[in-house]
Amino acid sequence: MNLALGSLYSWSVFVLPLEKEFGWSRAETSWVFTIAIVAFAISFIVAGRIQDQRGPRVCAAIGATMLGLGFFLSSFTTSLLFLYLSFGLVVGIGNGFGYATPMPVASKWFPDKRGLVIGLMVGGYGAGSAVFGPVAVALIDSVGWRATFQTLGIIFFAMGMVGTWLLRNPPAGYRPAGWTPPQPAAGGAASLDFTTAEMMRTPTFYLLWSAYCLGVTAGLLTISQLVPFARNAGLGAAAATLAITVGAVGNASGRILSGWMSDALGRLNTLRAMVLASAFAMPALFIFRQDATLFYLLVLAVYWCYGTQLSVFASTTADFYGTRNLGMNYGALFTAWGVAGIIGPIVAARTFDAFGDYRFAFYAAGGLSLVAFGLLLAAGAPTRGAAMTVPAAGR
Repeated sequence: MNLALGSLYSWSVFVLPLEKEFGWSRAETSWVFTIAIVAFAISFIVAGRIQDQRGPRVCAAIGATMLGLGFFLSSFTTSLLFLYLSFGLVVGIGNGFGYATPMPVASKWFPDKRGLVIGLMVGGYGAGSAVFGPVAVALIDSVGWRATFQTLGIIFFAMGMVGTWLLRNPPAGYRPAGWTPPQPAAGGAASLDFTTAEMMRTPTFYLLWSAYCLGVTAGLLTISQLVPFARNAGLGAAAATLAITVGAVGNASGRILSGWMSDALGRLNTLRAMVLASAFAMPALFIFRQDATLFYLLVLAVYWCYGTQLSVFASTTADFYGTRNLGMNYGALFTAWGVAGIIGPIVAARTFDAFGDYRFAFYAAGGLSLVAFGLLLAAGAPTRGAAMTVPAAGR
């Protein structure tokens, strides 16, 4: 299911064909991705609440239906407004409902390997563009972008419904064989499950939210513009398409391997390392964009850092605030990703329209990643007795 949902990251393959046919500007087409990200983040909160109360299958079925429908409807595009609604709104909502289900389910089945298993789950999302990006390019070249939207819509609906059929929560009181839950410190976050209101009264939530927003801006900026950015750097169509695959490998690998690393090294330590790496990788990606080898390596690095955050922020929420209300709690934190989805693509598109390249956008994203690193240095595990006071640095 996540593999199908991750097709959202292949959006940039449609940018040039749509601009060529309709004469739209880069800023106008970038709004499609931005609307999808915002709809994704907002609907994720609603879906998380439903998932917590009624289980995963209702949300998953809605997600699969909206995802397939949004792609199919996009094939009938004749105006920007229609595309904003069909792809931006409908596909975005499909992502929100679909993505809200696997992580809480995985956290409940595998509390002993939470970082790794959430990484594996969301790694499927990151790999979606590696599989479907080249497929979409080949279909666009052979049958056009309209038939490509229709074909992908049917495929994604079928994949999502298979995922819906497979999802279920463990029975009440379930524990993995041989696993004993760690004993939390008195008053610590793991001693009880936080409600969303309780979570939002802790300063840690706001530090994490701000760091999440600024940290993923770099990745969303790059994802929304990757193919046009590669073509602007002088790469041919095939080389630009390869960049999508390279990025997807980095995205999926970061989610999986950094999830595993966070089990051993700690969630916050892993996040700090990745946003710091992103702060250097973003300006380097622009500087070395015309060296094909370095370009691909830096795309891999930027996507790795981005994917890590989508995995480890989710497992950090489960660790700090419990799993009972994880759907709603992570939904509240995930709004940071939605805001980043506004900042990154718009900054990139307007920079390109104003200056003819992405220089200042990539430099700014590097600076925001440095700010995110500072915020994560200040963050630590929350306690109920210290609401709205700055916590000591945690693990």
